[in-house]
Amino acid sequence: MDTEAQHTERDRSPEPDTSGEEERSRSVRLSALVEGPWRKAGLLVLVCAVFLLLLSTYVVQPFLIPSGSMEPTLQVGDRVLVNKLAYRFGDEPRRGDVVVFDGTGSFVQDAPAQNPVTRVVRGAAAALGLTAPTGTDYVKRVVGVGGDRVVCCDKRGRIEVNGQPVDEPYVYPGNPPSQVPFDIVVPAGTLWVMGDHRSRSSDSRDHLGDPGGGMVPVDEVIGRAGWIGWPVGRWTSLERTGAFDRVPAAGGRHG
Repeated sequence: MDTEAQHTERDRSPEPDTSGEEERSRSVRLSALVEGPWRKAGLLVLVCAVFLLLLSTYVVQPFLIPSGSMEPTLQVGDRVLVNKLAYRFGDEPRRGDVVVFDGTGSFVQDAPAQNPVTRVVRGAAAALGLTAPTGTDYVKRVVGVGGDRVVCCDKRGRIEVNGQPVDEPYVYPGNPPSQVPFDIVVPAGTLWVMGDHRSRSSDSRDHLGDPGGGMVPVDEVIGRAGWIGWPVGRWTSLERTGAFDRVPAAGGRHG
């Protein structure tokens, strides 16, 4: 009897099955990757998004210009940065300021109905300047403040504010200051606003017959457009104009 052969057969054992261990190892590595760098990156993106939303809600909001009503000052596709703190500490909109406001109740009598989820998503995207603003937000230039008498027009076609003709260098080249005659007194706490591209702007003139007479309540002003932040080639600050420097206030003082 070949005992050596018997011993050899008995000593043979099946090869260990390592496929399960390899699969578990891959799962552990994948889990570590997901819970490690990718998880940190996701949290960082979330924190940044929340920070930007808070910044946009309370301090500075990007605003996508959807139309040519403010040309040449603002072009279609510009992202302006709206200073929401400009009028929070006692200051009020001045003549010549470019402001963003909610036109509900003045330019738009009824806010358009929207699906709640769509409204939230669109509002967040608009707050980050990623899409056009809601249908109730507008950007215009302040021409008259509370107590002002604004008239169109004098013999040279200029708008008069409190009897003082105003030369408006920001008006779109070739446009008259207004083709619509008007003579209004701005009620206290409201604004008379117009676009710089007068022939393409739907502004206070177009709402004279509506409730409120085209006046925008100061409380509905979101903020003052302070800078053009995008595109890069148009980076600039929107300096306050001196066009109204000689206009006397309603009480006779210059403002």
